[in-house]
Amino acid sequence: MNLNILILLIIIGLSAGFLSGLLGIGGGIIIVPALVLLLGMTQHQAQGTSLAVLVFPAGILALINYYKNGYVDLKVSIILILTFIIGSYFGSLLSMEIQEKVLRKIFSIFFIIVAIRMFFK
Repeated sequence: MNLNILILLIIIGLSAGFLSGLLGIGGGIIIVPALVLLLGMTQHQAQGTSLAVLVFPAGILALINYYKNGYVDLKVSIILILTFIIGSYFGSLLSMEIQEKVLRKIFSIFFIIVAIRMFFK
């Protein structure tokens, strides 16, 4: 790994971590597009790498801060964790069957729709 790639990874990681702590975003919105657009990863590689980052370590310190300030609903979190595990398993199975080009378009359309809805709410 050369120095330029290392620096890009550090910037991507810091940006995703910061935005995750600030806005609750990071993996899909920051890491995946950055890995595809800046490092030339395939959509599948970027999504898999992003998941590896987010599985546990990325959000723990931000979670502690939110919990200390009373902003974590544990009951809702447990339900979401359990269902997220199931959904992510089946989503990853489906993802492996979708062509790279189609997956990238689905990813992009999803975030455009989310952005438009959030903008006008």
